[in-house]
Amino acid sequence: MKGRVLRKALIFLVLVRALSLSAEVRLPTARPEEVGMDSRRLGRVDEVIARALERGDFPGAVLLVTRHGKIVWRQAYGHSQLVPEPAPMKPDLIFDLASLTKPIATATSIMILVEQGRIRLWDRITNYVPEFVPYIEEKGQPGEEIRLFHLLTHTSGLPPYTDPKEVAARYGEPCPTEVLVKHIAGIRKEYRPGEKFVYSCLNYITLAQVVKIVTGQDLAEFSRQNIFKPLGMTSTFFNPPEEAKARCVPTEVVNGRPLVGVVHDPLARLQGGVSGNAGLFSTADDLAIFAQMMLNRGEFRGVRILSPLAVARMTEIFPHLKFAGRGFGWDLDSDYATVRGDLFGWSSYGHSGYTGTSIWIDPETDTVVIFLTNRVHPDDRGEIISMRSKIANVVAASIVK
Repeated sequence: MKGRVLRKALIFLVLVRALSLSAEVRLPTARPEEVGMDSRRLGRVDEVIARALERGDFPGAVLLVTRHGKIVWRQAYGHSQLVPEPAPMKPDLIFDLASLTKPIATATSIMILVEQGRIRLWDRITNYVPEFVPYIEEKGQPGEEIRLFHLLTHTSGLPPYTDPKEVAARYGEPCPTEVLVKHIAGIRKEYRPGEKFVYSCLNYITLAQVVKIVTGQDLAEFSRQNIFKPLGMTSTFFNPPEEAKARCVPTEVVNGRPLVGVVHDPLARLQGGVSGNAGLFSTADDLAIFAQMMLNRGEFRGVRILSPLAVARMTEIFPHLKFAGRGFGWDLDSDYATVRGDLFGWSSYGHSGYTGTSIWIDPETDTVVIFLTNRVHPDDRGEIISMRSKIANVVAASIVK
């Protein structure tokens, strides 16, 4: 009897400790005026989002804004799901981040390996995947080999995607990342490396395999140990555990059921949920922690994830490929950078995700805009691109000091 009581007490203490740790890592809150923002101006986001909900652009959203390391806006709007029955959106729900996986998990993991002296961004991809076929010149001669920085900046010459059904038919389902990357290696390259910017999920699937080859850990485990766990991002993971799925925002209805805690991206799903292009799940609060780490030049509350120089290189346009408008993982001025809006400056950076997620970070004003929606629920017909710009404009316009 005493043993059972003791075990229950220990379990209770562990739970209390876990909850307290979770509370400790959330950024502090402040009124907008305390950090040089105008509440009335910032409050216009309510009207902008309400109009989008009325149009049916997306079922619901979570908007979180920080400035000077403090949360000044954290609101949920609309519904987290419409089918099988409506449910309200909540600020702490977990979203399928889609392509936010690229900078937050994949590129950050690659830069950590650079800092550790285990890889170079100038390394040829054939150092890790010997099967990688280069661009073939007009006379049939192999061209220049792809380097890791080409993959990071979407200038490798790879096409945007490959057919998941074809891959599954050839290699089975699930398809290990190693097998998929060998398939990608053989795909005809459409351009010479460094010739053209073509946003491609295949680049980042390949980079995830580089992490696995170098470390022996898949991207999920490496990023958990080296990024999310040290930062206290307790609701950030690939393949959410069963106990977290009740908090996951459903995405598209597939085979008659919404995907809940299962990655929406078909190639990531084919790999079992862990991929370099998509598969990461998180909350607005956890993303705010990651963004603050970036604004702090790689450190958050005494924990250093990246060096200041690594953050600087990730968040500036790579000078050898200025036309791409990309840093190492982050978007600064490509055709996809509409998340910035019209007012944030050219030193700001961010990324968007197909499911309706986005993050934008502005070092000039020390501001972060995290806008998470479920625009693919239930039928993948939602509209979000223009809304991201409008939200960024309202937030930027509220900065008065």
